Amino acid sequence: MLPETKALDELGKLKRDYRDFIKTNYEHRAQNCAICPVQGACCLDAHFVNVHITRLEAAAIRKTLGKLSAEKQKEIYRRAQEAVEKYDLKTTGDTFARTFACPLFETGVGCLVHSESKPAACISHACYENKADLPPEFFQAEIENKIERLNKRVYRRNALTWLPLPVWLSLISSTTKEI
Repeated sequence: MLPETKALDELGKLKRDYRDFIKTNYEHRAQNCAICPVQGACCLDAHFVNVHITRLEAAAIRKTLGKLSAEKQKEIYRRAQEAVEKYDLKTTGDTFARTFACPLFETGVGCLVHSESKPAACISHACYENKADLPPEFFQAEIENKIERLNKRVYRRNALTWLPLPVWLSLISSTTKEI
């Protein structure tokens, strides 16, 4: 068994290394989000977004959001719950069949967890003109396998693994009892 705090440190290192790898080898071919004329369109496209995360990634996001005001945190968790309801997101069944707008994107600010706890899928994807410029999918699969193994070392049998991001945010919100 691995304590969650230690696992969050390991997860942070995994993600930093992955982000650096993608940035160095692929991101230079993508459009810069800061100068995009439709900032956030990719994150808010409810017909496209289908980011799944683990419980451990949700804990990392909760830790990052914990640095915000209590009022801002409530707003974000409320947006997550609204996404769960609006897009009929579940913990069971084919959770990959549903798409949603990301509750972590804020107009004028960007991704609220970009620097510290951005999901692996979001690190992999950017606005690439040519499909050939995208990082090969096996890199994302590799990092997600490492994240899943780390997640299972912390939560064992209670390690519901990959769920839609808004579902996990709703489950770990400060108003929700322990999972």
